[in-house]
Amino acid sequence: MAFGKKIRLGDLLVEKGLITDEQLQIALSEQKKLGRKLGGTLIELGMINESSLLNLLSNQLGIPLVDLNNYNYSDEVAKILPETLARRYRAIVLEERDTDYLVGMADPTDIYALDEIQDKLNKAVSQAIVPEAQLLENFDLVYRRTEEISALAEELGQDLSESATDLNDLLQTEMTDAPVAKLLQSIFEDAVQIGASDIHIEPDQHVLRVRQRVDGVLHEQIMKETNIAPAVVVRLKLMAGLNISEKRLPQDGRFNMAVSNREVDVRISTMPVQFGESVVMRLLDQTRGALNIENLGMPQELLRRFRKNFHLPNGMILVTGPTGSGKTTSLYAALQELNQVKSKIITVEDPVEYRLERINQVQVNPKIGLTFASVLRSALRQDPDIIMVGEMRDAETVEIGVSAAMTGHLVLSTLHTNDTISTATRLMDMGVEGYMLATTLRSIIAQRLVRKVCKSCAEDYQPDAFEAGWLMEGLGVNVNAHQYKIGRGCKQCGATGYSGRMGVYELLDMNGELAESLRHGDTQAFVEAAERAPGYEPLVAVAHHHATNGMTSIEEILHLAGQVREDIIDSPPETLDIEL
Repeated sequence: MAFGKKIRLGDLLVEKGLITDEQLQIALSEQKKLGRKLGGTLIELGMINESSLLNLLSNQLGIPLVDLNNYNYSDEVAKILPETLARRYRAIVLEERDTDYLVGMADPTDIYALDEIQDKLNKAVSQAIVPEAQLLENFDLVYRRTEEISALAEELGQDLSESATDLNDLLQTEMTDAPVAKLLQSIFEDAVQIGASDIHIEPDQHVLRVRQRVDGVLHEQIMKETNIAPAVVVRLKLMAGLNISEKRLPQDGRFNMAVSNREVDVRISTMPVQFGESVVMRLLDQTRGALNIENLGMPQELLRRFRKNFHLPNGMILVTGPTGSGKTTSLYAALQELNQVKSKIITVEDPVEYRLERINQVQVNPKIGLTFASVLRSALRQDPDIIMVGEMRDAETVEIGVSAAMTGHLVLSTLHTNDTISTATRLMDMGVEGYMLATTLRSIIAQRLVRKVCKSCAEDYQPDAFEAGWLMEGLGVNVNAHQYKIGRGCKQCGATGYSGRMGVYELLDMNGELAESLRHGDTQAFVEAAERAPGYEPLVAVAHHHATNGMTSIEEILHLAGQVREDIIDSPPETLDIEL
């Protein structure tokens, strides 16, 4: 086998005129401080871009430069190299050939790494170059925990079958090395690795289902060991401090755990079902913290208007949409910007999702009378400048919130309505007088989350007759005047065609005409005034703009339209099976 050529990267870059000798000396000095490789240091310092560096190495060493996003390698072949070595040396096995392996490496000049890989594979190695960022993304896709989870579930099932020990007594002992603890750790690691927002553990008659919600869609893994379900549930209850002997009633709790060097806050809900207890866990990455408002994905003009409104000294701002549409995230982003020494901020939430410094966050507890309304009433006696109410659930909470806005406070809250226009009428239906809304309401935002087309497998898409007809009738859009995209499915997106989600926003700012219609309780006049308000654009039309830019698909537009308009029948995304 021919190992990579021994080259001095810095000298080569200077020789080719990509950096100066002075820049090289600066990078070498900085490299010692950072403890990184020279190439990474040069890229971090902005002296050279990664593409130029990799192309140079490819030409100099005579080895191919591989784009993993468009390379069809086998997961089974890639797993020939253990995950620890793959991550340590930034390498991935791309092909197994008759006489050698093709191995992609972020740094093909690392002779020591190449030697270690050669020894482990026990076969000749040919090199390719791959961008480091692509490698890290693909590691999370290749080294999934599904096989490990299945093996641990089988081991736990055998242990429980052989043991006659009472389960409650067994699980209250220290079990850090026990299969149930390892199984849960693997489930959490797999979920965090693929960016899951929720984990569902569902016992059925003949199987145990573990489902993970990624980009709003559930992915399923099935285990035949139904006898492990009680052990898993009891262990989770112990972690959350719940009553392990109570199996007839739902319970809620939370706990923190370290997963893959991240601090994850887990909200847990248990519910008795026909074949045991169902558990749903929401994963909140506390290391990420609340989202910066600049990263919400709002268009700049809409962001300017939103920011202008929540910086007002008083009034009410509402964010609307169904559960899971990102309402709370938008409010947290606004609070992050408002969180200053000069302002007293109190939040009333159920539950408290992200913990924010300097902000007084209150968790409601209806069982002891700590309702939204009672906490909000007490909060007004705490001299707040800004109040965030997690949800306007009832007439009493709405009434107190509106009164707070009228008495000089800025009130931020959420409401479950389809769009901005229906929000004002919903509030009046809840008993708020029109003149009070006209005085206090500053703006309403309706939002949804749509899936983004995977960039790695995006291709042009021609709408079918139904889609073209719907877009023409519903939005007045001629599809022939636009170009659309769809994801054909690849490794990067788990064959779904989508990767990640983005917000779609509809913003209605109150103006004189809108306020006047509310003052007179004229809902029809309010609707007509809203539709011609400056800057107003319906959610579906906004989503269509994103589709014409290749960000999302027509499928997602129709799904969103089905949520907004009740006259459109739309089926939910299908559950996706993981092949084990």
